[in-house]
Amino acid sequence: MTRTTRACALICTRVQSTQDRGTKVIRTAAASLPPSTDNKPRIGARRKVRIPGRLTWRDSSGTLRFVSVMTCDVSDLDAFVECQVPASIPLYRLVHFQIERGARECDALPPSLRNGKVLSAVYRVGAYRAATGTPHGYALRLLVEPARSASPKISVVAN
Repeated sequence: MTRTTRACALICTRVQSTQDRGTKVIRTAAASLPPSTDNKPRIGARRKVRIPGRLTWRDSSGTLRFVSVMTCDVSDLDAFVECQVPASIPLYRLVHFQIERGARECDALPPSLRNGKVLSAVYRVGAYRAATGTPHGYALRLLVEPARSASPKISVVAN
């Protein structure tokens, strides 16, 4: 049952139970739910890879912070990482992401992650853990130049 279907069912149930008291519930509330983002195409092909890494960043007071992470999936332009210990990194924070030295030889890793630190931005914060109140993981956009396909050069000749 989708969220919209469930919302319509709850609204209809509420309307039926309150009709004899004169309360009116507007059905258009179910149509105002945000559309699902599941159908949007991804920028790059994601690969399921479980490799240890490290995030480093500076907090609002300028203190250097770091946390050990485990990658869930990676592509050429982004990665989703899960934190090994509770850490709170704000949305859109610039972080340095690097794969642990011993794991850089994995064939599934994009070339940008094999070289060392990659400047990245936190663009999505995962679900929060109930026990700690901190996010379970972070989606990182790797701030690297995307690989361009070789296109034939066109030379312009003036007559």
